[in-house]
Amino acid sequence: MSASKASRLYILDTNVLLHDPKCLFEFKEQDVAIPMTVLEELDDIKDRKQTVAQEARHAIRIIDSILSTATSSEQITKGVRILLPGVDREIRLGRLSIFPDHELTARAGFLPDERNKDNKIINCALHLQATFPHRQVVLVTKDINMRLKALGAGLKRVEDYRTDQLVSDLDLLPEGYQYLDTPFWEGVDKVNSYQDGGQTFHKVDVSLLPNTYPNEYIYDSSKDFAARTVAVKDQEVTLLDLGYSHLMNQSCWGIQPINIQQAFAMQSMLDPDIDLSIFLGSAGSGKTLIALACALEMVIEEGRYNKIIVTRSTPPVAEDIGFLPGTEEEKMTPWLSSINDNLEAMHEQDERPQSSVKYALEKANIQFKSLNFIRGRSIQNAVVLIDEAQNLTPQQLKTIITRCGKGTKMVCLGNLAQIDSNYLTPLTSGLTYIVERFRDFEGAASVHFEGVFRSRLAEFAEENL
Repeated sequence: MSASKASRLYILDTNVLLHDPKCLFEFKEQDVAIPMTVLEELDDIKDRKQTVAQEARHAIRIIDSILSTATSSEQITKGVRILLPGVDREIRLGRLSIFPDHELTARAGFLPDERNKDNKIINCALHLQATFPHRQVVLVTKDINMRLKALGAGLKRVEDYRTDQLVSDLDLLPEGYQYLDTPFWEGVDKVNSYQDGGQTFHKVDVSLLPNTYPNEYIYDSSKDFAARTVAVKDQEVTLLDLGYSHLMNQSCWGIQPINIQQAFAMQSMLDPDIDLSIFLGSAGSGKTLIALACALEMVIEEGRYNKIIVTRSTPPVAEDIGFLPGTEEEKMTPWLSSINDNLEAMHEQDERPQSSVKYALEKANIQFKSLNFIRGRSIQNAVVLIDEAQNLTPQQLKTIITRCGKGTKMVCLGNLAQIDSNYLTPLTSGLTYIVERFRDFEGAASVHFEGVFRSRLAEFAEENL
């Protein structure tokens, strides 16, 4: 690599490119280096049947498009100017180079066991730090343990990739509802109420709910008032009156809400004006049960949709699903046992529970689909349940949600405390991303579930472990 005017040199780990294939355009005027080991890892992943295989191929295509202007291998090693696609070519970023880290030989200060790919990437960063003492060399990785190893090995700067991080603290993530300590109507001096389509709406001054946003649920201490913000416009907030008692008395497929959060979630699923419902909450809070009960009600009883499609993140589906026997749905069964568990729970009081479960599966046309086969589809007239969504990247969730066709409702379920991915954190999870991104979208609602109702043992474990 030759001298550069850029003050920083970023070395990217594989997981950063998988997390955001477009990350190469996010480092502004600074230079980016990709070790050869990273390219080898991307090549190894791109042909596997993994949920990240498409991200690997996307990253490879972007790297190729940037380096395609190079006329020699020396130029690739020195660095090729990064140009934003579809933008005036005068707007230039830093340079991208490929570093041949396989040519590095063992030396003092390097990590041993160079067969370990993480060690190879760290050694590459250490070499570049020694080679360019006048520049700030930064290793960027989403692997916490790799960051600790790099710092312990003597690398001065190691960072997480945070460009796509929309919130700095999970406490800033909207819960989807707002509780008022005092009865709402006591503070209202002026209201414009009207009926439309059999529903009651209220227009009040925005000062009463200064921080509300579309589809946020509002309730107060009176246990009488409950509403949903429909619009915030011209210093006015339009509320859809839902009624606390009415919400708590909702029933879908024999299931009623236990608390107000479950009632909000149920309302969001049943409302045809909401295309995307997002449910967050701890294990045992009722997310899957409520979602499945509402889906069965809308498909079987109301006939609003033709089928229920269930999918989820399936680590390590990449390596294992191909070796499981049977059809795609049979291969997915081990990862979607939570659906069967909830179906059994809903029908445990029936005279013949197994027959009832079989009836629900067939009548509702419940289909279990792998994420690998969701890509490229256009799903029409269906309820799509995306379970364990916390393990998906923003790019993966975008791919799934954009499959939504005419007359389809998407439901994302997840628990940010149970992330299994090696390169995701609660702050960078795709679930966090869509909660924040869809905050002001009139067709989406998110609800954070409270409480654990699975058992007193589960509740104690959630609170104390």
